[in-house]
Amino acid sequence: MSCFGKNVLVVDDEAHLREILQSLLELNGLSTSCASSGEECLLMLESSLPDLVLLDVMMPGMDGWEVFHRIKEKYEHLPVVLLTVRNHDFDKMMGLDILKVEGYITKPFDNDELIKSVCSLLD
Repeated sequence: MSCFGKNVLVVDDEAHLREILQSLLELNGLSTSCASSGEECLLMLESSLPDLVLLDVMMPGMDGWEVFHRIKEKYEHLPVVLLTVRNHDFDKMMGLDILKVEGYITKPFDNDELIKSVCSLLD
Protein backbone atom coordinates (compact mmCIF):
# COMPACT_ATOMS: atom_id res chain seq x y z
CA MET A 1 0.00 0.00 0.00
CA SER A 2 1.16 3.50 -0.71
CA CYS A 3 0.45 4.57 2.87
CA PHE A 4 3.34 2.42 4.14
CA GLY A 5 5.42 4.29 6.72
CA LYS A 6 2.98 7.17 7.19
CA ASN A 7 2.14 8.23 10.75
CA VAL A 8 -1.37 8.18 12.19
CA LEU A 9 -2.33 9.73 15.52
CA VAL A 10 -5.08 7.63 17.11
CA VAL A 11 -7.23 9.58 19.59
CA ASP A 12 -9.72 7.63 21.70
CA ASP A 13 -10.56 7.61 25.40
CA GLU A 14 -10.97 3.81 25.43
CA ALA A 15 -7.58 2.10 25.92
CA HIS A 16 -8.66 -1.22 24.35
CA LEU A 17 -9.87 0.50 21.18
CA ARG A 18 -6.64 2.50 20.91
CA GLU A 19 -4.72 -0.78 21.15
CA ILE A 20 -6.90 -2.45 18.49
CA LEU A 21 -6.55 0.50 16.12
CA GLN A 22 -2.82 0.77 16.74
CA SER A 23 -2.31 -2.94 16.00
CA LEU A 24 -4.48 -2.83 12.88
CA LEU A 25 -2.70 0.22 11.49
CA GLU A 26 0.77 -1.11 12.27
CA LEU A 27 -0.03 -4.50 10.71
CA ASN A 28 -0.76 -2.54 7.54
CA GLY A 29 2.58 -0.73 7.52
CA LEU A 30 1.61 2.49 9.25
CA SER A 31 3.40 4.11 12.14
CA THR A 32 1.18 5.20 15.04
CA SER A 33 1.06 7.33 18.12
CA CYS A 34 -1.86 7.50 20.54
CA ALA A 35 -3.65 10.05 22.69
CA SER A 36 -6.33 9.28 25.27
CA SER A 37 -8.06 12.68 25.16
CA GLY A 38 -8.61 15.72 23.03
CA GLU A 39 -6.33 17.76 25.22
CA GLU A 40 -3.52 15.20 24.90
CA CYS A 41 -4.02 15.13 21.12
CA LEU A 42 -3.60 18.90 20.82
CA LEU A 43 -0.48 18.82 22.99
CA MET A 44 1.04 16.08 20.85
CA LEU A 45 0.35 18.06 17.67
CA GLU A 46 2.39 20.94 19.08
CA SER A 47 5.55 18.81 19.04
CA SER A 48 5.02 16.53 16.04
CA LEU A 49 2.50 16.49 13.21
CA PRO A 50 1.25 13.10 12.01
CA ASP A 51 0.13 12.49 8.44
CA LEU A 52 -3.47 11.88 9.62
CA VAL A 53 -5.54 11.99 12.82
CA LEU A 54 -8.03 9.20 13.57
CA LEU A 55 -10.33 10.89 16.08
CA ASP A 56 -13.09 9.51 18.30
CA VAL A 57 -16.11 11.82 18.50
CA MET A 58 -17.59 10.76 21.84
CA MET A 59 -14.97 11.54 24.50
CA PRO A 60 -15.32 13.05 27.96
CA GLY A 61 -14.11 16.61 28.38
CA MET A 62 -13.26 17.99 24.96
CA ASP A 63 -15.25 15.95 22.44
CA GLY A 64 -14.09 15.07 18.94
CA TRP A 65 -16.04 17.88 17.27
CA GLU A 66 -14.24 20.51 19.38
CA VAL A 67 -10.87 18.82 18.83
CA PHE A 68 -11.58 18.74 15.09
CA HIS A 69 -12.30 22.49 15.06
CA ARG A 70 -9.12 23.25 16.99
CA ILE A 71 -7.03 21.06 14.70
CA LYS A 72 -8.42 22.75 11.59
CA GLU A 73 -7.89 26.25 13.03
CA LYS A 74 -4.18 25.60 13.36
CA TYR A 75 -3.41 22.74 10.93
CA GLU A 76 -5.85 23.34 8.11
CA HIS A 77 -4.41 20.69 5.75
CA LEU A 78 -4.02 17.88 8.32
CA PRO A 79 -6.53 15.14 7.37
CA VAL A 80 -8.90 14.05 10.14
CA VAL A 81 -11.05 10.92 10.10
CA LEU A 82 -13.81 10.82 12.70
CA LEU A 83 -14.70 7.57 14.46
CA THR A 84 -18.14 7.41 16.02
CA VAL A 85 -20.78 5.00 17.24
CA ARG A 86 -23.42 7.35 15.87
CA ASN A 87 -24.54 6.31 12.41
CA HIS A 88 -26.95 9.14 11.69
CA ASP A 89 -27.22 10.64 8.23
CA PHE A 90 -27.33 14.12 9.77
CA ASP A 91 -24.00 13.54 11.56
CA LYS A 92 -22.39 12.31 8.34
CA MET A 93 -23.78 15.25 6.39
CA MET A 94 -22.62 17.66 9.10
CA GLY A 95 -19.15 16.14 9.19
CA LEU A 96 -18.49 15.50 5.53
CA ASP A 97 -20.43 18.23 3.75
CA ILE A 98 -20.59 21.14 6.17
CA LEU A 99 -17.44 20.82 8.28
CA LYS A 100 -15.36 19.21 5.52
CA VAL A 101 -14.16 16.28 7.62
CA GLU A 102 -11.99 14.10 5.38
CA GLY A 103 -13.49 10.84 6.62
CA TYR A 104 -16.27 9.48 8.82
CA ILE A 105 -16.21 5.87 10.05
CA THR A 106 -18.83 4.31 12.29
CA LYS A 107 -18.09 1.82 15.06
CA PRO A 108 -18.05 -1.10 14.91
CA PHE A 109 -15.94 -0.71 11.82
CA ASP A 110 -14.80 -3.13 9.16
CA ASN A 111 -10.99 -3.43 9.38
CA ASP A 112 -10.45 -3.45 5.61
CA GLU A 113 -12.74 -0.46 5.12
CA LEU A 114 -10.92 1.51 7.81
CA ILE A 115 -7.52 0.79 6.28
CA LYS A 116 -8.76 1.67 2.79
CA SER A 117 -10.24 4.94 4.06
CA VAL A 118 -7.07 5.92 5.91
CA CYS A 119 -4.75 4.96 3.06
CA SER A 120 -6.85 6.76 0.45
CA LEU A 121 -6.26 10.00 2.36
CA LEU A 122 -2.53 9.33 2.65
CA ASP A 123 -1.88 8.80 -1.06
